[in-house]
Amino acid sequence: MVHPKDVPVSKTFTLKDVTDANEAVEDMVSVGFAGRKEGFKVLMPREKRIAKRIGYTVTTGVSYGLRKRGHPRDVKYWTYIHDKDHYAIVLVDSAVADKLGL
Repeated sequence: MVHPKDVPVSKTFTLKDVTDANEAVEDMVSVGFAGRKEGFKVLMPREKRIAKRIGYTVTTGVSYGLRKRGHPRDVKYWTYIHDKDHYAIVLVDSAVADKLGL
């Protein structure tokens, strides 16, 4: 089985707070997920309270942004411990996830 850290990503966002998360969401939604072979990675501080806020903002923001633009919202995501200082979220189109066996 493939680990989420092995998913091909086109861009990695390093976020410090919710304001950064909103900007990253805009960027991800404008590029889109459908038909792409790569996803996006979001790195966030390994402080639970901040990470939860950023994670919620990213996941709901991407879903809402894609719906608002009429794009498919078939996106899968995983949250994991990236390193000693960061949590990570990997977001990818579900077709790519299925192809990788995730």
